[in-house]
Amino acid sequence: MSKHILFMLNPWFEKNNQGPFYCPDCGIVEGFFAYSPEVRKQIEIIWLDYEKPRHKVIECLGAENQGCPVLVLDDNSNAPFGVKKSLLTGKAFIDDPKMICDYLGQVFKVVRPHP
Repeated sequence: MSKHILFMLNPWFEKNNQGPFYCPDCGIVEGFFAYSPEVRKQIEIIWLDYEKPRHKVIECLGAENQGCPVLVLDDNSNAPFGVKKSLLTGKAFIDDPKMICDYLGQVFKVVRPHP
């Protein structure tokens, strides 16, 4: 069985040694994992550098969908309302951090964001 794939950004430094910085949206998903660490083991997490192009995301979803975090649903998943689909590959994905947390909470029957 395939797994969901979650693309997340590594913390980074910018020119002139500014930083380190982190992605606030990735931080929301990290917060979810703090409450439900068992989910980490059940999905594939791929850490990427901040700079674009982000080739691994492009291969999976196309150049127009390089934002992070992004959860690519496994091919056997029932896609919930609001899920997007890559025009290039046909893969279903979620690119909103609260929706990612809510989806993972539902699928793995763990904590979910309060509506």
